[in-house]
Amino acid sequence: MKLFRIIFSALSFSISSFAQIYTEKDVEVCNSKFELAVDKKLSDKPINEIISEIGKSFLGTDYEAFAIEKEGEEQLVINLTGLDCTTFLENTLTLSRCVRANKTSFDDYQKELTFIRYRDGKLKGYPSRLHYFSDWIFNNCKKGIVKDVTEEVGGEPIKFNVYFMSKNPDKYKHLTDTPAFILTIAKQEKAINKRKYYFIPKEKVEQIESKIQDGDLIAITTNLKGLDIGHVGIAVKEANGRIHLLHAPLAGSKVQLSEKPLPEYLAAIKKHTGIIVLRPQ
Repeated sequence: MKLFRIIFSALSFSISSFAQIYTEKDVEVCNSKFELAVDKKLSDKPINEIISEIGKSFLGTDYEAFAIEKEGEEQLVINLTGLDCTTFLENTLTLSRCVRANKTSFDDYQKELTFIRYRDGKLKGYPSRLHYFSDWIFNNCKKGIVKDVTEEVGGEPIKFNVYFMSKNPDKYKHLTDTPAFILTIAKQEKAINKRKYYFIPKEKVEQIESKIQDGDLIAITTNLKGLDIGHVGIAVKEANGRIHLLHAPLAGSKVQLSEKPLPEYLAAIKKHTGIIVLRPQ
């Protein structure tokens, strides 16, 4: 324990060589997650169990929209004190992979987060961030981070028609500041639209619920025009076998576990159309 504190105390006053933004509090939170892993001997457990435990440790963390949007050149932005649905999932996955690999320095965490958040693991400007979650899925399957198991658990084909970012650049400061990025984003959207994905329509989620594992990542498809995924979270299997969603739901709330099981949760929200199930590797 003392070794962890010494390492992180030293790192909290240093800046890594690559571009990133974080605070001492972020280092402290990261430290606390790795200490939790030591206390619970999580490194000896399967990755899905680590994800479930690390994810639950964020319960009560404030929701913060646009938590990683900063002006200027794209940098690795770390914010562990305020999370949206994607940064909650990304950080839980990142920390869990570090724990399993026994790579628990703050530098290890930064490198793993960069590998997951950016296309092919390389930070090369704003367009290199995996903005559309369907693109995040495709690239992180390619990198071996996750496996899309939707088809094998009973999924049906779905084709996305994404265009929201390129058609609404005024909603993204980096696109208004650097219009040349719009063309790059449009090309990425075109690539997404050519791919075949699978999803479970929300009316059929209860039929395959038993095939979802504790710690699976859940991407919720949306009927909002120009978008693909409207929300993400982590599956938590309760003692009765029902799956609930661990997630950062919306502004003004905190990271929480859904009161209703996943099928009922989905049924109550009109814009949610189904789910994609990802299994961490």
